[in-house]
Amino acid sequence: MEELFTVKRAEEEINLLSPLTWAYVGDAVYELYVRKKLVEETNMKPHKLHIEAIKYVKAKSQAEKLEKIYENLTDEEKDIVRRARNTQNHHLPKNSNVQEYMYSTAFEALIGYLYLMNRFNRLDELLKL
Repeated sequence: MEELFTVKRAEEEINLLSPLTWAYVGDAVYELYVRKKLVEETNMKPHKLHIEAIKYVKAKSQAEKLEKIYENLTDEEKDIVRRARNTQNHHLPKNSNVQEYMYSTAFEALIGYLYLMNRFNRLDELLKL
C-alpha cells in the first residue's frame, strides 16, 4: 500500500515539473483529504458529503486557506506558491475570479509539491492549520 502513496522520483525531477503539474496532483490530494475528514467526522450520506466537500475545494475556499497558512510557510514553500501563482494558465475560472483562481492553483501546487516530495508530515501539519 505504501507504493500507492510514495513517489519515486528524484527531488531534482520534481523541482523541474511545471507548477501546474504540482497543482494537478495537489487538487486530488486535497480533495481526498477533505473527503476523508468529512467521513471521519460526520455521519452524512454520500450526496451530503459531496455538497459539503465542495465548500472546501472550491477556488475561493482554497485561496482563503492559503492566506490563512501563508505566514507558517517556509521560504521554500513560499517560493513554490509564488511560482505556481505566476504560472501562465489559459484556463478561465467558472465560479471564481481570476485572482482567487491563481491563489487556489498556488495552494493546490503547494499541496501537490509536498505530496510528490513525500513530505507527508509537513503536508498534514499545514492542512490541520
